[in-house]
Amino acid sequence: MRALFCLFLSLPLAACEEQGAAPVQEKASPVSSADWKSYGDPLGQSPKVELTTLLRDPTAYAGKQVSVEGSVRRACSAKGCWMELADGNGAKAAGCRVTFKDYGFFVPTDSAGSLARLEAVVEVETVKKSHVEHMEGEGATFENKNSDGTAREVRLVASGVQLKRPM
Repeated sequence: MRALFCLFLSLPLAACEEQGAAPVQEKASPVSSADWKSYGDPLGQSPKVELTTLLRDPTAYAGKQVSVEGSVRRACSAKGCWMELADGNGAKAAGCRVTFKDYGFFVPTDSAGSLARLEAVVEVETVKKSHVEHMEGEGATFENKNSDGTAREVRLVASGVQLKRPM
């Protein structure tokens, strides 16, 4: 682990091994923190779940904290207080809304098109008609809208988000 940390900091492996780090078996590419912008808390070690898997059976993950990745399809045009995460770039790609824990941070309003990785708690609930209308006014869409104006929604409540613009 220390050797990977040394690679991350671009320190020579020999210096790390002198401090008791195990040698690295494969050459790892250093991660450039400049590539990703962070919002909220640092990402932890929650179990990674593919977004398509989560969306196929969201109730299996309800109430659990997970780590997911995807493409930002849309973001709140007013403040950046939510975004839609999708498993691809197409309009028909499966996706869900991401909100931010305790309304404690926002993402840029121009985040659409970015790659995202985040740590979040999965929620599955029915959204009131008034909230659906409010969100639609900010550019949101609801795939599972009911005839009474409410909507069943899979939502990720993120404690931390990292965004990266594609090259």
